[in-house]
Amino acid sequence: MLTKLNPVETDSLIRDTEMMRRCIRLSAIAAEQGEFPFAALICEGDCVVVETTNLVVQRGDVTRHAELVAVSEAQKILGRKDLSTCTLYSNVEPCAMCSFPVRETRIGRVIYAISSPIMGGYSRWNVLRDTEIADVMPEAFGPVPEVIAGLCRDEAEQVWRAWNPVVWAVIKHRGYLGHATVATPEHLQAIAPRTSHLRKLLTTLYKRGWEWVAAAKRHSGH
Repeated sequence: MLTKLNPVETDSLIRDTEMMRRCIRLSAIAAEQGEFPFAALICEGDCVVVETTNLVVQRGDVTRHAELVAVSEAQKILGRKDLSTCTLYSNVEPCAMCSFPVRETRIGRVIYAISSPIMGGYSRWNVLRDTEIADVMPEAFGPVPEVIAGLCRDEAEQVWRAWNPVVWAVIKHRGYLGHATVATPEHLQAIAPRTSHLRKLLTTLYKRGWEWVAAAKRHSGH
């Protein structure tokens, strides 16, 4: 039986979809600027408080994930630590490092498109679902936020695919983002000889990625 959404739920879904698509467009801009395609928005109701991309390459700082930048800026803009009335939108599931500040600022809702089975603070490391940290230290950590996973996933993945089809194919195969390629028992023997090759390829592509970023910056004159 189909469940009919009430007007409030419908309005929320429309708003969430609109904001996620805005986030996905921003992730494409991140790729154009030489960053990996990560982006995040923090909204309060219909108001966008802050939107940002990864700044890891631009700042030369591995902690400048889009979600961390967004949380930091939102506190400054709103003039408070408590972001319980806010929603965080990210085109990729926040990692564990990004998820702890979400709990500390008490962000009420977290919505993402692409899952991160290896690094995810929800699907892998349970930071966004853990009730104990709030029970033990309620002064520091807020309650478990509402989490919506997979919103506009195909659209978000298309940005990664367009950014670098080869890297995206390897990322998907390794299961770093999205769902890993499923290998049935009869396929394992055929896949095994390629495993070391894929690992070497991903390592090479990761190193070359920084070279491509540097070359793009030189070409653009920045």
